[in-house]
Amino acid sequence: MALTMMVNGLTLDKKGFENDRERLLDAIAKGNELKERFIDVMNRDSEVFDVLIESLALPKDDDEHKAIRRGAVQASFRNCTLVPLTMMEICSEAIDLCAGLVGTTNPNVVSDLGIAALTLKTAMESAWLNVLINLSSLKDKAFRDECCQKGEALLAHAVPIAQESYEKVIKVITEK
Repeated sequence: MALTMMVNGLTLDKKGFENDRERLLDAIAKGNELKERFIDVMNRDSEVFDVLIESLALPKDDDEHKAIRRGAVQASFRNCTLVPLTMMEICSEAIDLCAGLVGTTNPNVVSDLGIAALTLKTAMESAWLNVLINLSSLKDKAFRDECCQKGEALLAHAVPIAQESYEKVIKVITEK
């Protein structure tokens, strides 16, 4: 998000973009909101992982303890799945924002939009790996299927947009 916001900032007062001021300010506001959401989900990822570690350390001395532990572990893996799935949603929104700026901002810093698109795509794919590894520990098939469908839909939407943004950036640079 920092690169996308930097490009907006460097375009905002540039000659020739005076008529784009409101659009750029809106993009900066959306970028700030996404940045805060990224920070929140990163913090939550650490928190839910800590809870998972605690649940794995619960006693399993007898059947009652084993049942309590099993329930806590499953709940923890569920939360450890939902957080990176949320990260994927935020990445998708950020990719959409980035894509809408390519070709409409300061061409001298357009490469940063390409880098942002690729970085966001990689972050999204990395979050997907975390979703998949956590789903592999869950017994709830309906939940697994729902998360898989959601994650695959997010990837199907955002990955091509990120790639198109990257290719559009190359075109803008090479046609200068």
